[in-house]
Amino acid sequence: MSALPPPNSMTWEEAVAWLRNQPDADALVRACFFDDPLLQAAERFRDSSEWRAVRALLPAPGPGHAALDMGAGRGIASYALAADGWQVTALEPDPSPLVGAGAIAALARESGLPIVIEQQMGERMPFADASFHVVHARQVLHHARNLEQFCAELFRVLRPGGTFIATREHVVDNDADLAAFLATHPLHRFYGGENAFPLPRYVQALQAAGFALTHVLSPYESDINIYPTTVADVRRQLARRWHLPSPRLVPLWLLRHRSRRLTDPGRLYTFVGRRP
Repeated sequence: MSALPPPNSMTWEEAVAWLRNQPDADALVRACFFDDPLLQAAERFRDSSEWRAVRALLPAPGPGHAALDMGAGRGIASYALAADGWQVTALEPDPSPLVGAGAIAALARESGLPIVIEQQMGERMPFADASFHVVHARQVLHHARNLEQFCAELFRVLRPGGTFIATREHVVDNDADLAAFLATHPLHRFYGGENAFPLPRYVQALQAAGFALTHVLSPYESDINIYPTTVADVRRQLARRWHLPSPRLVPLWLLRHRSRRLTDPGRLYTFVGRRP
């Protein structure tokens, strides 16, 4: 890569723009859906194994059913939700035309999908109680300034019986793990905005808000957490390592057991719950 910028010298938009200009970062840029044209990146996301796994955890949209995409970033999940038939509101405080509300607006115009955009923070949202049938948050909770207040707001705007899903949330076990994760994150040093929480902190914050959790998915339990790798890839790798003739001989219960014992700083989890 080119010469590194000084620590904490960039905005998120500038950090992503810098990454996109690095000649050896193409695979990472595409895996993060930071590439252009944005509509093609959004279509690729909707076709990905990650989104297929998310879709399987969501109810089917009915007429007029509303979905909130929290911390929507470039709008790739907003696009996927809208293309799947949801009436989508994207909450994204950053006005950036590359990684924020400006990008979502351009994506909505080009795709012709009616995505409503609100530029607000998640700790206090401009929505009435019980406004949405689904609340979706991709890589959002770990950025919360106040995780408990953030989860309480998510619960407030979700309708009774509605579904909440938070995907690809960074998990650490202690302060030393957090420091190790931040030191190795490819962009944190430049803009200083990454974070992670212990698994019990996420679970307790969501349950204290009132959610009934239906899934707490560790890394290897879903393609959501390991995309662009898949669970099938992991089973193939283990089958080769253990000299098994077929990946099907790697039982999913064993994969789940190994996954929940992982201690990698910053590993990804997904949380799914309902408002009773």
